[in-house]
Amino acid sequence: MIVIVGLLVAIGLMMVYSTTFDWSYAEFGDPSTRFLIHLRNTGIAFASLVILVILDYHILRRFAVLMMLVTIGTLIAVLLFADVTFGARRALIAGSLQPGELSELVVVIYMAAWLSSKKTRIRSITYGLIPFIVLLSIISGLVLLQPDLSTAAVILGASGIMFFLAGADIKQLLATGLLILIAVLGIFALGLVPNYAPGRVDSFLASISDLTRADDQVQEAINAFIEGGWFGVGLGEGRQKFGILPAAHTDSIFAIIGEELGVVGASVVVALYVAFVVRGFQIARRALDPFGALLAAGLTVWVALKALLNIAVMLALVPTTGVPLPFISYGGSSIFVLLSGVGILLSIQRYTASHELTPERRVISANYDRGGRHGRSRVSRARRSRSATATGE
Repeated sequence: MIVIVGLLVAIGLMMVYSTTFDWSYAEFGDPSTRFLIHLRNTGIAFASLVILVILDYHILRRFAVLMMLVTIGTLIAVLLFADVTFGARRALIAGSLQPGELSELVVVIYMAAWLSSKKTRIRSITYGLIPFIVLLSIISGLVLLQPDLSTAAVILGASGIMFFLAGADIKQLLATGLLILIAVLGIFALGLVPNYAPGRVDSFLASISDLTRADDQVQEAINAFIEGGWFGVGLGEGRQKFGILPAAHTDSIFAIIGEELGVVGASVVVALYVAFVVRGFQIARRALDPFGALLAAGLTVWVALKALLNIAVMLALVPTTGVPLPFISYGGSSIFVLLSGVGILLSIQRYTASHELTPERRVISANYDRGGRHGRSRVSRARRSRSATATGE
């Protein structure tokens, strides 16, 4: 996991410099200023990762409710006090804190704590489905008011998958999905969505039959992949980032990877995400308690959904969203919460490795479970017999 994430972050640092040196020079007179800001943010994020690796992840369960309340408070604060940027209110503290990014991680932690405590009651409509829908409605509603459709989609997707993994009734999940679909269609029909949303959906539907009718971001992303070919034009040599491709350092950075490193380089990035998912689910499968298993699975799904959405947009497979590419895109809040999530994953793995039963302990535990005190006595007698044989008595 450390190697996988380290490679993704290293690729991100290279691509952030490649996509920001021109306007960083124009803005600050130094081509490395934006890169150094991102490097500083990455260093802070790695410090958070190290702290969370050292901490016992069970502490998060105790503070899950408090973290959720604080997150709801920041989401309300951003609606009341944040400045409008590009038609949305998403950041506090001069743009350095995005509560939407933080809410994704906190929702995963809270869901793991809440779902693991319900056990078989998760199948109950009263104790499982209704509280689940209410909680998601509050969080997603506050995020949608910013408006931030992509973050709301990630929260809903990750929470739904965690609900399923916790043992929820599949019929309840299908019913919930149907209700969400009806609600989304109703919101569109009533015109309650942001002004840009209908245009993005219309351009996506039009691009299915004719890619030249897609919006500018998708068209230029496809052009970047075409320019790159199999092996790319060379690191730093791409042209689409010079004001042609919108948000080249954040949302569209995968297209720049395709242009400068080619299909081969883009495939390496995708392979690293696949390896991350495999390793994340291995950690979840080996976890020693339901909370750790759900938390590891939720974190893995969360990162996978963000990567999948970003790459799918660049390949014109879904409507345009504002999801950054995990570990690679420029952004302080994004890299901080993502590496914090990795720190929690590594904490789960560290706890599992330190408490995992050795073969001898498994035999003792199994015999004790089968035979109670007599089983334990048989194990003690077997140990004394082996010791006597070894000493020649």
